[in-house]
Amino acid sequence: MRPTAIRRTAVAATVLSLALLTAACGSDAADKDGGDKGKADGASPAKPAAKALTAAELEKVSLAQGDVKGHKVSKAGPQDAVSADDVRVDKAACEVFGDALMGAKSGSPAASTQRKVISEPKKGADEDSADLDEAFKAAFDITTTLTTLSTYEGKGAEESLAGLRTAATGCASGFTLTAGGTKQKIVKIEEEQVKGGEDAVGWTVTISSEGDSTTMKLVQVRQGATVASFAALNLGAAASGDGFEMPTAVIDAQAAKLA
Repeated sequence: MRPTAIRRTAVAATVLSLALLTAACGSDAADKDGGDKGKADGASPAKPAAKALTAAELEKVSLAQGDVKGHKVSKAGPQDAVSADDVRVDKAACEVFGDALMGAKSGSPAASTQRKVISEPKKGADEDSADLDEAFKAAFDITTTLTTLSTYEGKGAEESLAGLRTAATGCASGFTLTAGGTKQKIVKIEEEQVKGGEDAVGWTVTISSEGDSTTMKLVQVRQGATVASFAALNLGAAASGDGFEMPTAVIDAQAAKLA
């Protein structure tokens, strides 16, 4: 394996060891405006906020083995989590996004679960090319998605997405992040079109560490009072420096269980 590939794979392994459990604070100005308009027009009151799920209910709607074809699903372990105290950013406005990307638990969800979903490589893919670089990439064309469900009281789920959107916009040009003793540069945050639930948002995040770059996908989908968060990294893409597709199958499967 080439030295650059080794370094990129090391970056990938560092990121993959961190889980995703996000919560953010945002503005409910739009809700207030909508409520005032409704009163002025004599419309019926806005429907009450969705009720947070219990821990048992959240477990039932979490992904399980067999829910995503061609993927292995397992519960994330303690090694996949990182404390918010261990995450540092050089711009206060980017803290919410940094926590989300690095898997630091933030906020106060009523309950949460986490799954690690790993795509299975295509059989024989590494034998289809005579080019060593292409063969290597094919063999490691494995996307790992850390999937977290967090359920909130009141408008916590809506505020989570609102806060993350605000942070992503304000930090789109990049910031520096340190987690688990590893310093990384978030070079660029680009919004992607994603679908699912009552609200959804996603980004491709370009990360640089020790001169090598890789990308991650960060997606959040809200259904009622629950937010599903997805942080994905592809080992082959991390080694080659190329991009990779959104983990759509994982996102769709989880959104379907929440519906």
